[in-house]
Amino acid sequence: MKQKNNRANASCSEFKELFRRYSDNPILSHYQWPYPVNSVFNPGAIRLIESGEVLLLARVEDRRGISHLCKAVSHDGIKEWSIDCSPTIYPDPEKRPEEIWGVEDPRITWMPELKCYAILYTSYSQGGPGVSLALTKNFKDFEHYGMILPPEDKDAAIFPKRFGKYWAVIHRPVPASGSAHIWISFSPDLKHWGDHKILIPARQGGWWDAKKVGLSVPPIYTNEGWLILYHGVRKTASGDHYKIGVAVLDKENPTIVKLRGSDWVFGPLYEYERVGDVADVVFPTGYVLNDDGDTIQIYYGAADKSIGLATASIRELLYWLTQHNYLGTI
Repeated sequence: MKQKNNRANASCSEFKELFRRYSDNPILSHYQWPYPVNSVFNPGAIRLIESGEVLLLARVEDRRGISHLCKAVSHDGIKEWSIDCSPTIYPDPEKRPEEIWGVEDPRITWMPELKCYAILYTSYSQGGPGVSLALTKNFKDFEHYGMILPPEDKDAAIFPKRFGKYWAVIHRPVPASGSAHIWISFSPDLKHWGDHKILIPARQGGWWDAKKVGLSVPPIYTNEGWLILYHGVRKTASGDHYKIGVAVLDKENPTIVKLRGSDWVFGPLYEYERVGDVADVVFPTGYVLNDDGDTIQIYYGAADKSIGLATASIRELLYWLTQHNYLGTI
């Protein structure tokens, strides 16, 4: 077990907020939607290769309680959103029976080898939530691979490159034991997945990420390795509280966790994050990298009701990790 924690000697003046919220959050909610819905949250995000615009693929819950995915596009990823007037990906139980109770929480990755975007999302089947995959070049036409990881599984994103001959996906199955860990799996063809391994285990006891952890945004490539944002859920007498932590995976072997932060770095604070359909939740699911190569715009669901925006510096997150690294689980 490796342990390093140097913050005990730091003065109060050295503290710096790593995630900086946009002043006019939330940036999107059901009020802006062009058709009647209950809530808008947990968006996948990507900067479009062709235009440089920011695309969000939001989870939209309709007034029945069934979710679909809808596209919103903005030049700067902050304001003046152009929103599709109808669902972009709608559950189709006749063709895809695993989507009978909706589609949720997409993560988007540009795949240079395939020259297309990969969308991993949760399909809510009669047997529970599983992970589905769709490929697209234009967010109008989709090649659906169906459910690639069966229930109960969710919080999945794919790496943008192969490792050797294999694609890799991060996901979060939930075993009967109730402890939910982050796993990694590999595939030669995007359809058949195996070589499953626990990647980031949930901690135990009173930790902020005890019992349940899951991937937030897709893996972020850096010179130090793959930067991972993940959520941890702490069960309290008043309910579940969602916080965000960070880790780094080895650049060439993503099964190796090099760094994992001891503390959470982003949590619900303001009313729009604490009051909603699910209280006390910040849930990042997408990011885009800005032109400076360091600043990331992070899009997150707030209380399962609206979409917030925060920015962070990759450099600052990596430095913080070196000062707050703790790979243990207890």
